Formats: sequence, C-alpha cells, structure tokens
Amino acid sequence: MFSGAFQPLHLVLILVVVLIIFGPGKLPDVGKAVGKTIREFKRSTQADIEENEETKAKDQATKA
Repeated sequence: MFSGAFQPLHLVLILVVVLIIFGPGKLPDVGKAVGKTIREFKRSTQADIEENEETKAKDQATKA
C-alpha cells in the first residue's frame, strides 16, 4: 500500500530533520516560504498552459 518514496516513516523522518535544522521557531516561516513557492509555481504553469491553448486556437483558426 505505501510502497512509494514518501512512506509515513519517511515523512516523520523528514519532519524531524527539518525541526533539527531550522528549529521550531523558524518552522512557520519555512512553511510559509514553501507554500508561496508552490503557489507561484502553480500560477506560472497554469499561465503557460493557458498561453499554449490560446496559441493552438489561433493556429487552428488561421489554418481553417
């Protein structure tokens, strides 16, 4: 069932290492930065997808 790379034990180990490196005081800042990074990545990939769809639609309209 949990044969992937992120097994529950792996996630706990990662969390412990992050706590040791950054400490509990900096953890909210690290989480905020990671969330912001993921949000920006999703936004940029969504914009690329929409741009590609618009380009394809224009190319098809030009061919027709």
